[in-house]
Amino acid sequence: MKMKTKTASLKAAVAGVAIISLAACATDNPNRSRNIGTGVGAVAGAVLGNSVSGARGAPWVGAAVGAIAGGAVGNYMDKQRAEMEQQLAKEAARDELHISEMSDGSLRVGVASDISFEFNKAELTPAALQTYGKIASVLQSYDSTVIHVVGHTDTSGSAEYNQSLSVQRAAAVGNYFAQMGVSAARIREEGRGEREPLVRTGDNVKEARNRRVDIVIKPVIEGRESEAWTPPPYLGG
Repeated sequence: MKMKTKTASLKAAVAGVAIISLAACATDNPNRSRNIGTGVGAVAGAVLGNSVSGARGAPWVGAAVGAIAGGAVGNYMDKQRAEMEQQLAKEAARDELHISEMSDGSLRVGVASDISFEFNKAELTPAALQTYGKIASVLQSYDSTVIHVVGHTDTSGSAEYNQSLSVQRAAAVGNYFAQMGVSAARIREEGRGEREPLVRTGDNVKEARNRRVDIVIKPVIEGRESEAWTPPPYLGG
């Protein structure tokens, strides 16, 4: 029974790769230069059980995202950052978000919770929908990436409550990205509560700068695909 199951899974994987390859050939995609062929190995690896667990939405590694050849990663991420900065220039000028590059080349977009959610709520405000909609449009154009949505809080309230709130807010952003057309297979969500503050404070302190959602965009690099699904490192100050 196990042999039949694995054989069926391998057939499904090969069929999936064929569909992906045909779609890539038929679509006039500005990012077609990425190495679609690596999908064969990535999907086979998924069938053999190379999965990533942890945050919500963790997909089978490589099953849905094409990889970028190593030498093209820098240019790919630079172009994505430039487009993100152009689309979000007004929000950045109002100090509502900050865009930066991380040490591993990933792109980090930190969005203040105060402009995203009402106090103690996990539903995105109408104004926030516009901001996250702009982010989603760029993410759709650069689809060889995995998107980590990480929620944070300040220290007001209990640690347990803050952890739950951070998870709910990360889920709200991840769900909205999916509604806007970003593949759910690319999105991972997690909450880190009050553990990673930008500004160190004591307990029960309402520090606005610590209430935020970090969006970490990791490139899927050929031969190193699983790294894109690894949770981001410490995101505090």
